[in-house]
Amino acid sequence: MTLDPSLVAAIAPTGVLRACINLGNPILAGLDAQSKPCGISVDLATVLAQRLGVPLELITVDAAGKSVDVVSAGDADVGFFAVDPRRAATITFTAPYVLIEGYYLVPEASAVKTNADVDQTGTRVVVGKGSAYDLFLTRELQHAEIVRAPTSPAVVKTFLDGDYEVAAGVKQQLEAEIAGTAGYRLLGERFMVIRQAMGLAIGRGTQADAFLAAFVEAMKASGFVADALRRHGISGAAVAP
Repeated sequence: MTLDPSLVAAIAPTGVLRACINLGNPILAGLDAQSKPCGISVDLATVLAQRLGVPLELITVDAAGKSVDVVSAGDADVGFFAVDPRRAATITFTAPYVLIEGYYLVPEASAVKTNADVDQTGTRVVVGKGSAYDLFLTRELQHAEIVRAPTSPAVVKTFLDGDYEVAAGVKQQLEAEIAGTAGYRLLGERFMVIRQAMGLAIGRGTQADAFLAAFVEAMKASGFVADALRRHGISGAAVAP
């Protein structure tokens, strides 16, 4: 299919699709045995570049907030983000393609038993700086103190080293980081659903926004997203409706 050159230029103005890949979220991306980026976001970026008929360049970062900054600044063309109203100031989001869950981690002996117990004066909650759950909890928690680790992968280490009361993050990431360490537990329910979407910087144009939105819907409807989750061994994430 031949695309309108103006559409291609709006999405990939350099003639190369520069896709920002956040390695800080293991559900979306990671490194393979050759230390090359891999994962569902890489797969989607690869197909998008093919559809546009341009080469692909992967720009990797270690935190969601950095990904927002890179795309917003025009240093990358497309990114993979959790939808959040604060980010919508500079990013036009598609509908989500994957839904993942945010959970709390606490010491086994903690008096915190439910999500409602977290928002108490004197409770310190460790989050990844600029992550979707940082933005969400900053709005939602009225009494607990937010402690920001540099990145999402650093949350559990910060939590353990600082002897804090609660860590917040993606369920699978918390489980993987705490595996083999006794004395900790996840609370029994999620505190948020994180809606992972693709996005362009605001100003790329309605044609570009519509094309990317339609691309995401096609990838979900065709089974591509579900197949990618299986291929990369991702459990606990659901294809968005």
